[in-house]
Amino acid sequence: MAATLRAGSRAVKVKLPEYRGIVADTMPRIDYYRVLGVSRDISDEDIKKAYRKLVFEHHPDRNPHNSKADEKIREINSAYEVLGDPERRRTYDRLHWGEEPRAEAADPSQILEEMEKKLFDEGRKEVFAVLMNMVLRIKSELAIVRERTVAHQGYDTFKPPIVAARGAEVIEEFVTPEMDQRKQHLLEVAVQMMVSQSVVARGDEGGIRVLRGRLDDAFRKGRINGFVTALELLYERR
Repeated sequence: MAATLRAGSRAVKVKLPEYRGIVADTMPRIDYYRVLGVSRDISDEDIKKAYRKLVFEHHPDRNPHNSKADEKIREINSAYEVLGDPERRRTYDRLHWGEEPRAEAADPSQILEEMEKKLFDEGRKEVFAVLMNMVLRIKSELAIVRERTVAHQGYDTFKPPIVAARGAEVIEEFVTPEMDQRKQHLLEVAVQMMVSQSVVARGDEGGIRVLRGRLDDAFRKGRINGFVTALELLYERR
């Protein structure tokens, strides 16, 4: 998809980034739909019915001699915690599947690295799209960055570290409450996926806080990179 930006008499044709799912094709995954024994096109109401049926069948009180009953119920509850909420389900579908889902073995560090990359890209695309509608603000930010660059090295050129430093100062000015709410949904589901894939233990509250902090940091860095990318698009050396 392309868009045409205008800065005075100058027109710039921009190819906007296409959306891709948050989990790379090579990333292993637990399929919550399979856990509940349903298809991906099932209705929300039928998910609820399937969940109730599975809880009834696998409840430890009905299976006192099954040592794995508790583990099975936790797995079912984890799946329903995501798929049973329509908003979380939509986010899960977008984060989890991508275009050509397939399962392959990978270690936890690879899983976490892939998730950080995808959250970084989500943040980058989000801020980039916002700034594409703020050409005058981009020009004013370029003036500030240009002044700092010349003061630093004596001449004008596009220096990403200087631009990123400016982005870190002002990035929150471009973030709306809706954007922050969307980020929280993404992080919530991403953390749930990391826990389900044993990147961190389910009961390790400290580990989960650290994990969420890492994912939040990746998203913020992506937003700052979106700021840098937008400014670089309209940069002209003087």
